Amino acid sequence: MGTAGFLRSVFAVPKMDCPSEENLIRMALQDLPGGARLEFDLAGRRLTAVHEAPVAVLLERLGPLGLGAVLVDSVPTAAPAAGSDDGADRAEARTLRLLLAINGAMFVVELVLGWLAESAGLLADSLDMFADAAVYGLALYAVGRAARLKTRAAHLAGWLQALLALGALTEVVRRFVFGSEPESALMMGVALLALAANVTCLGLVARQRDRGAHMKASYIFAANDVIANLGVIAAGALVAWTGSRIPDLAVGCVIAAVVLHGAWRILRLREAPAGAGTAQPNEPIGPG
Repeated sequence: MGTAGFLRSVFAVPKMDCPSEENLIRMALQDLPGGARLEFDLAGRRLTAVHEAPVAVLLERLGPLGLGAVLVDSVPTAAPAAGSDDGADRAEARTLRLLLAINGAMFVVELVLGWLAESAGLLADSLDMFADAAVYGLALYAVGRAARLKTRAAHLAGWLQALLALGALTEVVRRFVFGSEPESALMMGVALLALAANVTCLGLVARQRDRGAHMKASYIFAANDVIANLGVIAAGALVAWTGSRIPDLAVGCVIAAVVLHGAWRILRLREAPAGAGTAQPNEPIGPG
């Protein structure tokens, strides 16, 4: 196909299931000739793009990501109306700022109180809050930025997230070897506060999850965080019931490992330079 007119192309992306892959795809397709409007369906693992460039160009950029992207359909369509979504975009930006503020504040609160409570679970859950704040912050930072700056910002967040996660895993090992006395009541109290924060985030995102962009991904992220909070609460209850520190160490280890895996996904962004045209072998990625 030539470049005359716009196309609406639908791609099946079997391994796209979390915000990291969405960010990766956005960076791969940024600066397309004529631009592109992207819509993501993480549940259906589909990408819809309204674009002017040939479909082959999009496939050349998606191929090296290793997400299994294949073209499902491509049909002519009208050019997207310029500025038609300005009001919705501003509302989305306000929501992202609120999400960033809530997760950033809870990262500090859980980190400090988790240390005082001697809880590896709370310390790891604070890193999960940091990971969320990084996703929302990058979503805001990406607006109007050059590709190189976007990738550098993503790498910085990814490396910091990885270092914090490794620190949390080291702390779990240290407490397993030398002992710890997690305070179950403080554990459950702080985890309940974090749960309230994440339920608030879930409500904020739910209002705009049909907007596409990062909002569907953010909704899934917030829902997963609620599950992590419930895990810390359950671990606190088990610590109180059994008198053992093992439930706290176990949940701390699991959450820190999840955060570390998320950091690895962010650092994979360097494998998607704009204009890449040579496919690389696919890598298994697993759930987000």
